[in-house]
Amino acid sequence: MKRTIVILTSLMAAGVTAAKAQTPRPVVPREAAEWQTISVTGVGHVTLTPDRASFTAGVQTVAPSLTAATQENAARMTAVVAALKRAGAGEREIRTFGLSIYPQQAVGDGKAPRIVGYQVTNNVMVTKDNPAAIGALIEAAVQAGANTVSGVTFMVSDPARGRDAGLQAAFADARAKADVLAKAAGRTAGRALAITEGGAPAAPMPMFRQRAEVAGFSAPVESGAEELTFTVSVVFELQ
Repeated sequence: MKRTIVILTSLMAAGVTAAKAQTPRPVVPREAAEWQTISVTGVGHVTLTPDRASFTAGVQTVAPSLTAATQENAARMTAVVAALKRAGAGEREIRTFGLSIYPQQAVGDGKAPRIVGYQVTNNVMVTKDNPAAIGALIEAAVQAGANTVSGVTFMVSDPARGRDAGLQAAFADARAKADVLAKAAGRTAGRALAITEGGAPAAPMPMFRQRAEVAGFSAPVESGAEELTFTVSVVFELQ
């Protein structure tokens, strides 16, 4: 009986030894240098010529009675809209932007305020896909009776316009930065491992370039140019 136990024990020991021999060794991680990276942010700029423009033209009238103020305003505003259409603005390019009525009050002599008249203001916004036509439209509105003109704005109608060129420029800027930094460290920037777009292009500021004089009206309007900015963050392999 004792001999049998000894034999089993020996076999068990041999089995444990074999299991240990068959257990795979843990994978040794690569050298740290092989996993080093460099992260940079690139910026790209694209200059575009605006292809859409808008402005607001309005009529402000004051009269002793509400009926007189509204009727005068309506007549003058009708003339302004008709003039805008004759000058080339289409039905869909003209929309009412704001209509307001305010009582004019007199205060004094310790008496309660009393209404002495009414001020009526009506505005339309004109949007045109031909920025060069804005000057003529403003002039037509003023000559027809508009006594307020404001908000001359030039825009790029398609937000995606210039996007491809802007993103490519941003990536090229990131690559150039990575090359400089890697060289300074005695290394080389390799392939791009991750690319993250920095979001939507920065909204361009509205551009105002006008000169408007109601007397001897003159309105040269220049659209100028808009600059869109794109950013990308790139992780490059550092070799």
